[in-house]
Amino acid sequence: MNRRTAFLMTLAVTTALTLTACGSEDTDESAKGSDKPTGFTEPAPASSATALDVRPAIELPADLSYTFDWPKTGDKEKDAVLADSEQSIKAVDQAIVNQNALDKAYLYYYEGEAAAETQKFVQNYVDHRAGITGSYRFYAPEVSVDKDGTASFSYCEDQGKAYVKYLETDKIEETEVTAKSYVSYHTSLRRDEGKGVWVIQEIVSQSGSEKCRP
Repeated sequence: MNRRTAFLMTLAVTTALTLTACGSEDTDESAKGSDKPTGFTEPAPASSATALDVRPAIELPADLSYTFDWPKTGDKEKDAVLADSEQSIKAVDQAIVNQNALDKAYLYYYEGEAAAETQKFVQNYVDHRAGITGSYRFYAPEVSVDKDGTASFSYCEDQGKAYVKYLETDKIEETEVTAKSYVSYHTSLRRDEGKGVWVIQEIVSQSGSEKCRP
């Protein structure tokens, strides 16, 4: 069963934020997994030199892997959005792995309604003693940056090789790849000048996206 599964899709859709993924609904919400992970430490790339030393480290276990098929654009701010978005994705997964719905890493990259809904998302994994495993691929990025310090970023995720792992038994649930394995995301961000980071204010996603299917 892919990592965002039917039993985790219990959160109500609120405001413009919908956290979705592979499962039985077109718009799916899920939560992620409080054991401290063992694995490598990957420093977060900084949007500016001043932000590098203050960012929380992202620590993920060896059974999680990521492919980000979104090459640099050559535009400083657009590339910063791409880099910060990559870290925000991993930060949410770290919260699931840590089984900590208030993990400081994702809170560094999310604010307001996005942070509140992400907390619910992670808490659902914690409540079900569920973690994640497998590999994730992100692709088809589209980013735009406005002069007012805001940005929008759309991308796709392939969850065909991503699964839920039950922590008490180490059982991994696997299902066949379907149209629901392909998820589209659209995020709204703002530049936090104090941190030198693009933070997510809003995220909308849809599983089974035709745009994201191979």
